Amino acid sequence: MPENIHPISFLATNPNDVVKQAQASQQPVMITIDGKVEAVVQDAVSYQKTQDQLTMLRILAFGRQQIEEGKVTDHHDFVAQLKI
Repeated sequence: MPENIHPISFLATNPNDVVKQAQASQQPVMITIDGKVEAVVQDAVSYQKTQDQLTMLRILAFGRQQIEEGKVTDHHDFVAQLKI
């Protein structure tokens, strides 16, 4: 079994080891139930990094959608609006 996959019984008896593994590797540790991955343990730093990346992707997708819908403002108009 790969190093980053453990059965739930391993998590139940070794929770600190699983968390330490996730922290050290900066990779998620997959937890299986009946041989199927059912959960993931991820360290807080990696989790926050992933959330930040998803937020940026959502912002970029929203911006692209705005451009496609023609909802854009000329640079000079934008600066003028800021001065109001």
